[in-house]
Amino acid sequence: MTQDDRPIDGKRQSNDSVKLDYALRPRSLSEYIGQERVIENLKVLIEAAKSRKEALDHVLFYGPPGLGKTTLANVLANEMGANLKTTAGPAIERTGDLAAILTHQRASDVLFIDEIHRLGRPVEEVLYSAMEDFVLDIVIGKGPAAKNVRLKLPRFTVVGATTRLALLTAPLRDRFGAVFRMDFYSMAAMEMIIERAADKLKIEAQPEGVTEIAQRSRGTPRVALRLLRRTRDYAQVRGAGIISQEIADECLSGLLEIDPLGLDDIDRRVLLTIIKNFNGGPVGLETIAASISEEADTIEDVIEPFLLQLGFLERTPRGRVATRRAYEHLGLVDNRPTSIQQPPLF
Repeated sequence: MTQDDRPIDGKRQSNDSVKLDYALRPRSLSEYIGQERVIENLKVLIEAAKSRKEALDHVLFYGPPGLGKTTLANVLANEMGANLKTTAGPAIERTGDLAAILTHQRASDVLFIDEIHRLGRPVEEVLYSAMEDFVLDIVIGKGPAAKNVRLKLPRFTVVGATTRLALLTAPLRDRFGAVFRMDFYSMAAMEMIIERAADKLKIEAQPEGVTEIAQRSRGTPRVALRLLRRTRDYAQVRGAGIISQEIADECLSGLLEIDPLGLDDIDRRVLLTIIKNFNGGPVGLETIAASISEEADTIEDVIEPFLLQLGFLERTPRGRVATRRAYEHLGLVDNRPTSIQQPPLF
């Protein structure tokens, strides 16, 4: 299995059905499950904007992939009764591309820019004045005959989404009136999301089967929906079409090799490499990458965050260190000196 088709990877994959994905998404804040702090703040922003009959302030969502940043952009547009136009940072290569998008904006429209940290610097500079002053400066002509034309834009809303807030330049980040971090979802929220999706897809799933899927979904709705579809297929072929606890465990543990905490083969390989090859660490990121034939960026951006969240891995100035919790989860004995072992989970 390659990194690009890991079932527990939060990034969108080629086998994810966009049409089905949109059908399962909530369309209003009242339907949205989880992210209670973010939702409560958005309710206040929307109600205030509606009472003033103004466009919503610019909003930035950041956090790991698959947590609902795009979904919330759609919800904001629906709640405001506005049109939504969607693009992505890499798709806007020239300032002319951005100018074409901005000149078609109407009052109170929502412009959603995914992976906004990947905008080029010249494009960003055009976006500054558009977001702050609602004007668009265009240079017409070249050389001595060139002249600057300033176009007024209607008041619209930019909703940005990024998985790497640190790569967003400070001037652009400061132009967002509201910045929200998307956190991993709780177990209860994940079960509700899976139950709602199963109902919409007309999948018969027992509560125990839903729990099995939820606890292996790494707190990420996109992963949960992907595992639900994979488990549905397994239930239709190997079972009676019903997702029970036994069927879910056979599919997820046996077929997909995803353990009850949501770790897959690549996660375990990283931990076992640190533990068996380097006595638990510390070991450098590049060394780990070379040992398992994986890209260092992939380990740092995709694999490590969840291991850090579980407390299985620790970043130190000297490198990565596997904690005692990682040893216990893998069924290994930690023979390191007590001074470098980590306290138990409970």
